[in-house]
Amino acid sequence: MRLNLLGLSLGLLCWALTSPPAYPQTRLTGVIDIHAHSDPDRTPRSIDAIDLARLAKERGMRGLVLKNHYESTAALAYVVRKEVPGIEVFGGIDLNRSVGGVNPAAVEHMALMKGGWGKVVWMPTFDAENQVRYSKESRPFVSVAKDGHLLPEVQQVIAVVAKNQLTFETGHSSAEEGLLLVREAKRQGVQHIVVTHAMKAPVNMSIPQMQEAARSGAYIEIDYGGLLGRNSQFKIGDYARAIREVGPASCILSSDLGQLGNPLHPDGLAAFFDALRKEGISQADIDLMSKTNPARALGLP
Repeated sequence: MRLNLLGLSLGLLCWALTSPPAYPQTRLTGVIDIHAHSDPDRTPRSIDAIDLARLAKERGMRGLVLKNHYESTAALAYVVRKEVPGIEVFGGIDLNRSVGGVNPAAVEHMALMKGGWGKVVWMPTFDAENQVRYSKESRPFVSVAKDGHLLPEVQQVIAVVAKNQLTFETGHSSAEEGLLLVREAKRQGVQHIVVTHAMKAPVNMSIPQMQEAARSGAYIEIDYGGLLGRNSQFKIGDYARAIREVGPASCILSSDLGQLGNPLHPDGLAAFFDALRKEGISQADIDLMSKTNPARALGLP
């Protein structure tokens, strides 16, 4: 009996040390998270896509965009919707080397996946030239521009995005590249444009650059993940200032969560919104940035 009790005590201790901290079960009615990492992935994740959809639905969320840096999530979105009806789940494709880089054919394939739930096209992230140079890595990368001009294949991808009425995101491109991408997307008639976590490295957009992107018709993504970890660049006050300077009408709040040790997506979003309220951002503006603007960015009514 004593050994059994000891084993139980050790088991509870291990669970306490490895489980994510408890958070208040705040309702998130109508919220859409456009940046949700989950399993299956090559990187360990805190929750799989089906369990995440169930959790988000329980908390009242309207929808999720499943993101994977290395393969399309359009088919995964189809399966998750079938398993968890009652929540809007979308996928997309991230144009890293594993899908052929900036590859118009891969985008076409994603757009034609059964269900039509492949909605988002991200320019390269972890394989982006800007990311590889920022990380001081010596490995192949994917470029989007040369000598201040977008590459032909980038223009071709943007044309596919426009034709299929997809959502276009700038990925881990530099601030300057991001502005080139936003302008070209607007020129080609893309209706839904997002600057991916604009403030966070390696993008590092300044407030004037974010304002310029917003004037060109892009939403500015501001993610909770940028506040977490020992190497976080920002405090919540920095985010609040950026929201005021850019304007809530041009901002989207997302989680960019799914990493081991971080809060689960709904918990992170609830903590994010609470912190912004404490910085004086109104609930009406939080609703605009977490419900209305993400829906518009996805072309939803």
